[in-house]
Amino acid sequence: MPFDADAEFDRQVRTLIDNGYPKLTDLDDDAYAALLEPLRETVTTHEAMAEPEEGLVPFVLVVTRELAPLYDVVPRLTLGGRKTKPGVVDHNYAEGELVRFVAAKEVELPDARAYVLFDIQRGEEFCGAVPNDAMATIADRDRTLLTIEEGLSLVQQFPSILAKNKCFSLGGSRCGDKRVPAIWISQNAPKLGWCWQGNPHTWLGMASAAGRDGSLG
Repeated sequence: MPFDADAEFDRQVRTLIDNGYPKLTDLDDDAYAALLEPLRETVTTHEAMAEPEEGLVPFVLVVTRELAPLYDVVPRLTLGGRKTKPGVVDHNYAEGELVRFVAAKEVELPDARAYVLFDIQRGEEFCGAVPNDAMATIADRDRTLLTIEEGLSLVQQFPSILAKNKCFSLGGSRCGDKRVPAIWISQNAPKLGWCWQGNPHTWLGMASAAGRDGSLG
């Protein structure tokens, strides 16, 4: 059977509601679903998409910090399977420092609040590569690096995409220095941290996507 993008859209909206995202706004569940509804057409009119598979996702609804502050989103993440420990922010971020990491100048967001990210690759082929080199290769392929919000949205909707030795950097968010945000597994929970752009890690790839689209109007 072909991939049912309409049903997957409903599932992702329900996941956000079930994980308390409306509570981060002044909206109830129905109003929150209505807010995201304009993105349905963006999904259903997109070119044919394949079913999700290991390390590959056809689309994900991205809710940005405008609607969901980063420090409130991370604890809502868990790993796949029966693991339920909440996500954490690495202590190497100074208190409140996450807000300094914003979309890089090469990244154009279609809406500051929420939109759709298409054709996401976890990027384990870049495990062991220097992050700077991985980011250059992705740019040469005319793909885009994931922001922090996009990485968190990806793990929220597809927890099993974060796997042992197949974690990933989020080079689409930077703060003007040599640090690259990344999300990995620590003590059976997702952890949002950062690594230096010149330091390779065997367990850390570089996530990317084909593009972004959609507006809440």
